[in-house]
Amino acid sequence: MRPHKDFLPELDLVIEVDNQIIGNIMYTKTKLIDESGEEKDILTFGPVCILPEYQRKGYGKKLMEYSFEQAGALGYDVIVIFGNPNNYVSRGFKSCKKYNVCLENGTYPAAMMVKELKPDVLDGRKWIYYQSPVFEIDEQEAGRFDEDFESLEKKHQPSQEEFYIHSHSIIQ
Repeated sequence: MRPHKDFLPELDLVIEVDNQIIGNIMYTKTKLIDESGEEKDILTFGPVCILPEYQRKGYGKKLMEYSFEQAGALGYDVIVIFGNPNNYVSRGFKSCKKYNVCLENGTYPAAMMVKELKPDVLDGRKWIYYQSPVFEIDEQEAGRFDEDFESLEKKHQPSQEEFYIHSHSIIQ
């Protein structure tokens, strides 16, 4: 992600405990386009990573809240993400349907959530979300990248299935 033009180094943040990095969050620019063609520059983030032994202790929330403040200070007013709603609703994210933000095909995925950093900035218009090309992963290139690291057992976590279900479920 870091070499991509949409990557925001100002929002590539880490959280430390006892001088050890225990997590990070990374942001990229993306956009919304309304029905009249007006374009709005917005943000998305991902991944948010916290070392397993520090998860469920509030560090991810602290990191996200700090990143929201920094994003607002940089002049951004909307964040759209894909994730498990159970992890983000408590941080102020709401269903994309509530903000009338959909994908290009007109659908409202359950996993797509919106956070306004400034109230009522989306003003009810219909918006189409266009994800940054940084998320178009070349699996072969990713495999070559992984070869530079110690080999680890690949596991399938329950959270991956939850995300699959949410991202393939559409809100009517």
